Amino acid sequence: MKRTPALILAAGLGVTLASPAAETLTIATVNNGDMIRMQRLSRFFEQQHPEVSLNWVVLEENVLRQRLTTDIATAGGQFDVLTIGTYETPLWGAKHWLEPLADLPADYDVDDLFPAVRQGLSVNGSLYALPFYGESTVTYYRTDLFKAAGLSMPAAPTWTQLGEFAARLTDKSKGQYGLCLRGKAGWGENMALLSTMANAFGARWFDERWQPQLTSPEWAAAANFYVNALQHYGPPGVTSNGFNETLALFNSGKCAIWVDASVAGSFTTDKTQSSVADNVGFAAAPVQATDKGSSWLYAWSLAIPVTSQHKAAAKAFIAWATSKPYVQLVTEQDGITNVPPGTRRSTYSPAYLQAAPFAQVTLNMMQHADPSHPSAQPVPYTGIQYVTIPEFQAIGTSVGKLFSAALTGQMTVQQALAAAQSSTEREMKRAGYPK
Repeated sequence: MKRTPALILAAGLGVTLASPAAETLTIATVNNGDMIRMQRLSRFFEQQHPEVSLNWVVLEENVLRQRLTTDIATAGGQFDVLTIGTYETPLWGAKHWLEPLADLPADYDVDDLFPAVRQGLSVNGSLYALPFYGESTVTYYRTDLFKAAGLSMPAAPTWTQLGEFAARLTDKSKGQYGLCLRGKAGWGENMALLSTMANAFGARWFDERWQPQLTSPEWAAAANFYVNALQHYGPPGVTSNGFNETLALFNSGKCAIWVDASVAGSFTTDKTQSSVADNVGFAAAPVQATDKGSSWLYAWSLAIPVTSQHKAAAKAFIAWATSKPYVQLVTEQDGITNVPPGTRRSTYSPAYLQAAPFAQVTLNMMQHADPSHPSAQPVPYTGIQYVTIPEFQAIGTSVGKLFSAALTGQMTVQQALAAAQSSTEREMKRAGYPK
């Protein structure tokens, strides 16, 4: 097969491996579309590195997080490359569970990475993961349905406005739902969305003394909106829907409005997988009482556990998969609108901004997100859709299950909030907060 110079560069990236011995890298990743593409295109890496073979373990998001957390905490050593995010990386890097990523080749161009993304993957100035794609929050909507109903989406909507639009655009007899949101329990699933919504309503997870604030009026307002809107205007079975499931609903024409990760832009406008590709609009993440913490910041990233026996090969792979030449490879193979978004300044070229209708709003939201100031009220933590403390993984998952129960009517919103407050207080007390 004839290979262009760009493909050769993408495969090599100036990283040479010290040993010619055959090595197998085991790569754990999430079953999101961009990672499936990475797996497909990794043949170019293997062509340039015939001494390396790749063994892929592709898992659903909640399962991936559980497997990786267990493996790294017990030094299990099952994996050579981990797909983790801006929550795990600083915590695991500080525990010395991850390899620091110094001495990257000059052509990797670390300075091209968005500062906020780079900072989120660093500990004391040292990178511990390389960002594969970055994301914030975007409001997706059906322009044809809005036009038919005589509605106009503001550039920066409020949650109240989205609720009003959803009421107008719900027609359950046609399988058309006004508002689709994540309902699957998990700190990175329903709680990512609900925490961001709560911020917009003026809420915070903890006060300055690490006291949980889940029974505050602001949390109650956000949680009541979330549950009521999904019960009245959302699809059935919402508690089974995470990012991928809700994306499938939107692409099949079932959702008038969807608020979720900006990375979905390329999938909603891809005619090979979206039946509504020509009728998708993009607006800012919804605000309410404030815009503080109303749009999240996250980067799915690639890291190397210290237990890996193939660190040089792993470093060569993650540098390849997160490089500027990889962006060019995706452009040549799948088109410019499908490049991994949200990590590099150079990605947002005039050509990309013109070709991708979602690119500008994604860039705006990425630049707006400020994990250091996630709430209108003072907080002792960083993180927008999560709190960057080790305990949050268990806390967020526990609270997420309570809100799933509220969605199905097993408990009221007030009961869910009270139970969430109580369980979070116990967990924080057990962990010794305030510290």
